[in-house]
Amino acid sequence: GNMIEKKTLRELRAKFNETQNETAQALNVSPQTYSMWERNPGMIKLGNLKKIQDHFNVSLAEIRI
Repeated sequence: GNMIEKKTLRELRAKFNETQNETAQALNVSPQTYSMWERNPGMIKLGNLKKIQDHFNVSLAEIRI
């Protein structure tokens, strides 16, 4: 079947033309936290992954974590 192309948080953010600060604000986390997520997405808790999915309108399968 078709492989879903996974995108990093950085790529998703670029697609939406947002700065790290803007994305952090939209997700209701500090810019420090969001910047850590981009570097180390394995740290992201499930509830926050859900926020990210909603914000960027993607499924979990589309996020490279």
